[in-house]
Amino acid sequence: MTTFTQDTVRTAVASWYDLLDRHVPLEEALTRLVDEGLEMRFPEATARGHAGFADWYKAVTNRFFDEVHTVTSVEFLDFAPDRATVKVVVNWQATIWNPPAAKSRWLGFDAYQTWEVVPGELGTPLVKTYIVDALQPMPGSAAL
Repeated sequence: MTTFTQDTVRTAVASWYDLLDRHVPLEEALTRLVDEGLEMRFPEATARGHAGFADWYKAVTNRFFDEVHTVTSVEFLDFAPDRATVKVVVNWQATIWNPPAAKSRWLGFDAYQTWEVVPGELGTPLVKTYIVDALQPMPGSAAL
């Protein structure tokens, strides 16, 4: 059993981005998310529940490649035994190819996010709310 602590939440944030970088099978990604009450707001869509996340995940794992997410900060707005609200900043770099373009394009952004995390059955942190508050492009990045 894992204890729900600030350290386990920080570890869960880093682990989440590792999963995204590796484009793990959907079933593995879903183990990090609540189903009932899940809301994930991305610039391009809002996903609700596992079904909504599945649609978003299929789209992005078929669109972006060579992804690298680097967590630059995790700040707790509040922390309680049954939930935590954190501000996450992550640098995201990837490559995208839009057919019929002759070449792929590089993307680089700092993403500013707000997460609500709750303990799962075994205490493992699960994402309940994931909001991309802002995307700041890096110099030279293609537009999304």
